[in-house]
Amino acid sequence: MRQRQINPNKLLLSKWTAVQPRERQKHFIVTRVHTPDVETDPISQIDIQAVLTRRTWTLDWHELQDAECWLQGWQ
Repeated sequence: MRQRQINPNKLLLSKWTAVQPRERQKHFIVTRVHTPDVETDPISQIDIQAVLTRRTWTLDWHELQDAECWLQGWQ
């Protein structure tokens, strides 16, 4: 698994392309970063929305580091 460096504080409104489309969806945008209850805890989850259908999935933000599953930007 190839991993890339991502700053979780800069994920909001970032654009992503799924290497393997999810339910025929390929292009996504991060619409929400779930902030922890305690400010010192790290960010763990994000909401990612399909551009075409506006369907939303909740993911662990670390999944975006896997270059075999996600590409930064819209490809």
